[in-house]
Amino acid sequence: MGLRPPGCRVRSPAKPLRTRYRRILRFAALHLIQVWWFELLLPRIGLSWVAAQGRSQRMRRFAQRFHALAVDLGGLMIKVGQYLSSRLDVLPPEITKELEGLQDEVSPVAFPAIKEVAENELGVRLEHVYPHVDPTPVAAASLGQAHRATPTAEDAALAGFNVAVVKIQRPGIEEVVDVDLAALRRVSRWLSRIRLVRARVDAPALVEEFAATSLEEIDYLQEASNAERFAANFTDDPRVFIPEVMWERTTRRVLTLQDVTAIKVNDVEKLKAEGINPSEVATEFANVMFDQLFVHGFFHADPHPGNLFVTPSSPHEEITTETGQSLPWHLTFIDFGMMGEISDTLRNGLRRVFIAAASRDGKSLVEGIQEVGVLLPSADTAELERAMTQLFARFGGMGFAELKEVDPREFRDFADEFGELVRSLPFQLPENFLLILRTVSLTSGVCSTLDPRFNIWDAIEPYAQKLIRDQTGPAVQDAAQRAAALVTTALRLPGRLTEVADGIEAGRISVRTPDLDRRIGGLERIGRRLISAVLFTGLLITGTLLVPDHNVVGYTLIAVSLVPLLHSILPSRRVRT
Repeated sequence: MGLRPPGCRVRSPAKPLRTRYRRILRFAALHLIQVWWFELLLPRIGLSWVAAQGRSQRMRRFAQRFHALAVDLGGLMIKVGQYLSSRLDVLPPEITKELEGLQDEVSPVAFPAIKEVAENELGVRLEHVYPHVDPTPVAAASLGQAHRATPTAEDAALAGFNVAVVKIQRPGIEEVVDVDLAALRRVSRWLSRIRLVRARVDAPALVEEFAATSLEEIDYLQEASNAERFAANFTDDPRVFIPEVMWERTTRRVLTLQDVTAIKVNDVEKLKAEGINPSEVATEFANVMFDQLFVHGFFHADPHPGNLFVTPSSPHEEITTETGQSLPWHLTFIDFGMMGEISDTLRNGLRRVFIAAASRDGKSLVEGIQEVGVLLPSADTAELERAMTQLFARFGGMGFAELKEVDPREFRDFADEFGELVRSLPFQLPENFLLILRTVSLTSGVCSTLDPRFNIWDAIEPYAQKLIRDQTGPAVQDAAQRAAALVTTALRLPGRLTEVADGIEAGRISVRTPDLDRRIGGLERIGRRLISAVLFTGLLITGTLLVPDHNVVGYTLIAVSLVPLLHSILPSRRVRT
């Protein structure tokens, strides 16, 4: 089965893969040009109102087109769409709402093709290892699909379970992943040439991180190891259950696990019918995810509803949380292909950020951000500390529902005041940070589905207090370091003041205002460009109106209008002094 005569070359897959590569690049190029025109060019020539008018509709059209492309192509395009749908924090609802259906919208592969992959990988006919396999998949994902199966009595006795789910890779998925990654790498290079994007994110680095996780996902031996490591972290935690692995029937392309299908975590009606409070599920789910990030440093990076069940407890089973609360259910995780790992240094920094956010401490939050590595040490953090303090004062403690009721002018005022500051800071994304952001975003989305009134602060604050109690030693050490720094500063202060006074008397100290000079220069350049934009608009409109009756004069004015247009959009040269 699957053998070819020696010397026979198969050329047919090459063309579809090339076509796939070109389709991805064409889609990206078309929409990058659209973004450049509406979001960069029009605002620079004073036509921001034109770009703003149809922005919502353009975003919706982009999401619809990407949705259709991802469903048609499958592969990593589904993963990209799933990631975009989870970024409720930075992407508008026009995009996230349209793409959220990609979690469950993957077309299954016909069973004969999947069966052939499994038999080639296991080296035997499927009936010899699974007396019964349901040809209808229980789940179809972008890289593989899962079928319920009954293992042989011998395999069941060794594994300890007699109902299994067999996960099998899609045919040719490795070649598809290679092509998709090649296209994404090229698009990332395009993005890195856009100054606005380059200043805020390292697109090639993000793609490489995405590539690393994607390549791990198509190695089922790695996924099986991840499942056992994840289970070991929660051995003594009755809130969490993980399926057992049948190693005797697991390879790189076939994974056999215990069947643990239960109530989907976002099926609120079924939860209520079983007497399970969705709000309690949201709280415990958030706490379990916090444990993965801040305690274990090894976390499930794809906790969307398709990978998470709520399993009602059996009558004799009693589950009790750390607070002594009895739960009639437990959380069951599946699909351990996309996992994240956090170093001790990064985890300690995240704890500090977490505690600072819970206590609304802007200074400590900025210090934690620097420790995590998101903000480079060279950054001037004084203004950022003031911004964070003001942010907490205005919006701290509000849930998503409350934030929606805030007057949009308040957000605009805050963005106007601190937007330029944040854009100018040297941010970077440390290793695995993309997965952390994805995980937190998905966690927040699941919790909000379970309880629309869910306030993430209600989960953060008690968990932060727990972290503080568990870290008395580090907390005391941090307080001692702060006290020592304060004492050192106080002891040096008199001498420093004397030096400053002597410098002023001797005329060695002068006051410079480079920031003010820079802003005044910027205003002058903006004024000149604005005049050019107005002149361009006037000449263009006048020329257009004259064309029907005086075409020579009209076309001349249209041609001349290009001069002020170029002046308004091309960067001016600065004379450095």
